Amino acid sequence: MKMIYRFFRFIQIHFILIRFSIKINVPRAVRMRLAIENLGPIFVKAGQILSTRRDLLPEDIADELAKLQDQVPPFPGEKSQQMVEAALKKKINQVFSEFDIKAMASASIAQVHAATLLDGRSVVVKILRPRIHEKVEQDLDLLKVLARLAQCFKRFKCFKPKDIVNEISRTLQDELDLLREAANASQLRRNFSGSPLLYIPEIYWDYCRSNVLVLERIHGIPIYQINALKDAGFDMKKLAEHGIEVFFTQVFRDSFFHADMHPGNLFVAKENPQCPKYIAVDFGIMGSLSTKDQRYLAENMLAFFKRDYRRVAELHVASGWLPADTRIDQFEGAIRAVCEPMFEKPLKDISFGQLLLRLFQVARRFQINIQPQLILLQKTLLNVEGISRQIYPDLDLWATARPFLEKWLKEQIGVKSFLRRLRENFPHWVEKFPEIPGLIHRFLSDVVPR
Repeated sequence: MKMIYRFFRFIQIHFILIRFSIKINVPRAVRMRLAIENLGPIFVKAGQILSTRRDLLPEDIADELAKLQDQVPPFPGEKSQQMVEAALKKKINQVFSEFDIKAMASASIAQVHAATLLDGRSVVVKILRPRIHEKVEQDLDLLKVLARLAQCFKRFKCFKPKDIVNEISRTLQDELDLLREAANASQLRRNFSGSPLLYIPEIYWDYCRSNVLVLERIHGIPIYQINALKDAGFDMKKLAEHGIEVFFTQVFRDSFFHADMHPGNLFVAKENPQCPKYIAVDFGIMGSLSTKDQRYLAENMLAFFKRDYRRVAELHVASGWLPADTRIDQFEGAIRAVCEPMFEKPLKDISFGQLLLRLFQVARRFQINIQPQLILLQKTLLNVEGISRQIYPDLDLWATARPFLEKWLKEQIGVKSFLRRLRENFPHWVEKFPEIPGLIHRFLSDVVPR
């Protein structure tokens, strides 16, 4: 069965690629996007994920793939109802007093319906598309075959097709588990409990399954409705600054960040226009950084804005991102050549996301192994920057971000940091203490001649 599917899908892909490759008056990036859109929703989702790998793709292709929209026709509402009943093992009227058969929105992986619980709470019900696991597995299998073929050609090998497909596979598999998404939302809600900056909808765990997610329905102004926000009297400067603050709080305080912060997933609460609060939805893609990643990010950004390119080069080698035998002077020169033109602009016009992107592109020539979590972070930073500058074009990101970077580094270095690590590791040392005499005896027995 798998071979039959592969055969017919290969034929379909072949004809679609031929059809769009002959559009000679259309730019190559546009042809690629149109072809992907015609290949179906799973390829669209793969294209969206691929668009984040700006360290590997030419800029025109990455920009065009970022335009891919996975809005697809909804499957019948009656089918949604049947799936919810099967997942919860209850009739729909035993759970909801109202369930809107018409979908609020529909995408390649899932669709959502408005509903009301029996106790009157207004909720949103997210349901995976029927047979989506099977369809994803089939198309991922095909993508892996294509990646193996592409690996044989020298011109494609530098794009690391196998690694990219593996990354697409991991991301899609995460999005196919709605219990994982619920857990992500729950963690983020706990991190920002009582925060004046960000609100996360409540998850109703009693009604969540791997293919059904029920969460609080929120009401806010979509972040992309700039005129509506202005008409409602929002402090646009403060709203933009709060967006940057939310991002850096997630990255440096919590090391757990919403990695899909595009305008469709962000709203603004209506209650307090002078102290605006964001509302986030859709928690299928999250990022997490190790202390090493955080230090890499903070020290590099601070060194960049001081134009200390040698320090940037040394940090890359010291952190293990580049081989130990990398020529520091050569890498320093490559970074300077890329970054000096950026600093001809006012600080408020310099993009953090573009800065990271340029760094990754330069470092790739020196055999850097960029970790997926840093790619997610760079993509999220570009989104946050784009949104913030649409809200308030004169926003100075450096002035907003610098205190977070300096505060985090200060907390990692010095007496307080030493005492904190001592306190954290003390129970482990106490547990190991009884073994120390035996270890010393064995060591002395090995090194002292008899």
